[in-house]
Amino acid sequence: MQKLENKEAASDSVKVTLIVVSTVIVLAVVALAVFLNLRPGTTITTNGQSTIKATPDLVSIYFTVDTNGSTAQEAKDKNAEIVDNVITGLIKNGIKREDITTENFNIWPEYDWTESGQVFKGYRATHSIRVQLDSNKMDDAGEVIDIGVDNGALISYINFELSTEKQNEYKAQALSDATKDAKVKAESIASGLGKRLGAVVSVVDSSFDYYPWAIYRNDAMIGVEEAKTAISTNINPGQQEVNARVTVTYKII
Repeated sequence: MQKLENKEAASDSVKVTLIVVSTVIVLAVVALAVFLNLRPGTTITTNGQSTIKATPDLVSIYFTVDTNGSTAQEAKDKNAEIVDNVITGLIKNGIKREDITTENFNIWPEYDWTESGQVFKGYRATHSIRVQLDSNKMDDAGEVIDIGVDNGALISYINFELSTEKQNEYKAQALSDATKDAKVKAESIASGLGKRLGAVVSVVDSSFDYYPWAIYRNDAMIGVEEAKTAISTNINPGQQEVNARVTVTYKII
């Protein structure tokens, strides 16, 4: 009985050894195939680029509400009152509530520095508001500025922008064009080497560049008439450039 058990154990050990050896051989063959296919000289990597013209479909006006108080609550309450008045005024004049968004809100203590040290001044609250106007409402930008300023807000900057839908549309087109550019380059290189392109090995989306186009920016957050003039003289944004880049690696055969 003991001998039978020993034979069975030996048999199982041999089976396990064979499985391990077989697995190692298979992995070695796969690794060799990958190495032979992707070794230097069997692939080409090219960078594709594209630049397309994009027409902004939004104008965004950014306001800042800036208040002070002896306590954080006082600064916050003063700020909230102005913001409520701005939003109410905008809605009464036809701006949709969903087109008015908060970009940032902060409260912090302020200090003066004197020869004797730090002197507490009170608290400061800032609330940044974005008012978005689509292409059908761009003519209302001057009125929006008046409403915001008349209710106590300050203008920080004004941008032409792309909606999310337009960003996705231009991104798809730009990346597609960049990929085609990478393929043309790779085909030219392969032809020069007397080769042809094989399968794609990898694709890396390097970048899609889109930034809002500033119409007006005032770090001091003043200049109502200047802001309105900037809007009126730039109300037709024209086309701007959007760029994309990709990196593609092909096998060559």
